[in-house]
Amino acid sequence: MEKTNVGEGGVIKPMGSDFVKRVWEESWTYIKTVVDIVREPVLILDKDFRVMAANESFYRTFQVEQKDTEKQIVYKLGNGQWDIPALRKLLENILPKNTFFKGFEVTHEFPVIGRKVMILNARQIHHFKEGASSEHFPPIILLAMEDVTDMMVVAETLASHAKQIEKRLTEQTKKLELHIGKLEKEITELKQKA
Repeated sequence: MEKTNVGEGGVIKPMGSDFVKRVWEESWTYIKTVVDIVREPVLILDKDFRVMAANESFYRTFQVEQKDTEKQIVYKLGNGQWDIPALRKLLENILPKNTFFKGFEVTHEFPVIGRKVMILNARQIHHFKEGASSEHFPPIILLAMEDVTDMMVVAETLASHAKQIEKRLTEQTKKLELHIGKLEKEITELKQKA
């Protein structure tokens, strides 16, 4: 059964594949535009976890090219660095269970850019309200990445400095306790002589 749409003057017109195609293209343009302005690296994945698109930040951060990224399964990107069992499980639950995840930490040695610590967030994009038909619109997953490598280095440096300070304070406290002990002994001896 063909779907209908109310046109000019209240005339009911069938909603054919041209209409659906146009709506999809407009939606895709909108999604791509939003993703392109985001500072963090973002991948748009299809239901089979193939990269439909990536933003400029992704290409710049990971120093990869569009031809090596788009239409590739996310787990096979680069040297397979994204084939992480826990990430795979999280991603593969998004569509069937309509879930999302935030704050998944990945530490990896990337071929060109070296060791990176990334925080990943992913969510399915819904085209319609829940319960409405979306048979003409493919499921899409947005996978956003935040590079927290520098923050982790700062945190590790601060933790190292804190340990050094704690060690010095402990050493100084022991020295003070020894001096106090000596002073108490000398005071006691002076009192006994007096």
